[in-house]
Parts: sequence; C-alpha cells; structure tokens
Amino acid sequence: MSENESLCQRCAQHMRTCCQTREIYVTLGDVDRINTFGNHQNFFEYRPPSDPSYLNQEDDPTWARCVLGPRGRRRVLKRRANGDCLFLGSRGCGLPLEVRPLVCRLYPFDYNEQGIKDEPAAGCPIHLLSPGQELLTVLDMKLPLARQWHEQLYREIRMKRKPQCSLV
Repeated sequence: MSENESLCQRCAQHMRTCCQTREIYVTLGDVDRINTFGNHQNFFEYRPPSDPSYLNQEDDPTWARCVLGPRGRRRVLKRRANGDCLFLGSRGCGLPLEVRPLVCRLYPFDYNEQGIKDEPAAGCPIHLLSPGQELLTVLDMKLPLARQWHEQLYREIRMKRKPQCSLV
C-alpha cells in the first residue's frame, strides 16, 4: 500500500467499494440537485432492497415510514450491469460533493434519526488504515458538516409528502 493512495483507492484495489455494493437511496432533494447539476434523466428507480434485512428499521421508525414505500420499495440510484453506481467513473464519483446524494456524503457514518452513531457503518474497510490513522481524519470528514447533512437528510425524507412523514 502506498501512503499516497487515499483510503478509497486502497479499498478499490482490495475489494468492491461502497460505490459498487450499496444501493443508494436518493431523496427528492437529491433528485433535484442531480437534475439541476447535469440535467440527468432516468438515473433512479424504485425497487425493494436486495438485502431483506434493510426492511428491519426498528431503530429508525421515521426511515421505515418515510423511505420505504409500497411493497418495501424505495427510490435508489440505478446501477450499471456490473453493479457500479451510475455516477462512478475511473476517478471516483462524477458528481461534486454538494450534489451527491446525502447518504453518500454521510458514508461511512452510521446513523438513525436520533443522530450519528459512534461507530462507522459496516463495510468501510478500516482495516486498510495505516497504524495510528483515524478514519475521519484520513477521509477528511468533519463531524459538524456530517451533522448538517444528517439533519438535511431527515428533512428531505419527509418531503415524500406522506401524512405519516410530517414532523410531530
């Protein structure tokens, strides 16, 4: 491993990345930002999760009520035939940070409606960090900014305009 490589580059050399294995939920706000940025069309679809455990959202009832639609389907980015995110290119994500879906910006934070959890989400290869490195430092992620994105995400999932999604 070269010290000049980012953690994401190291991850891509050793395994399939989050951009290749995750089903990315997109809010209506995400859809608007992506459309405005590049006039993209037909980049999302509605489908049930490939992992049935996703339907178990006991620790986040708002997510379950507002994100999951009929038959457990939700709005997600389309993927190419090989599983890659539609926006994944040879140099990483083709969308600027401020346009990317909020769940992408938040990864590898794990969260529920109450806030960001102490442990990173499963799947981020922290074993590829060099000794003494901290995940958030290496990824240049700032917790205050992640908290803003988290708040924005939950505001936007309520934009689905279902009565059960409005703030109580």
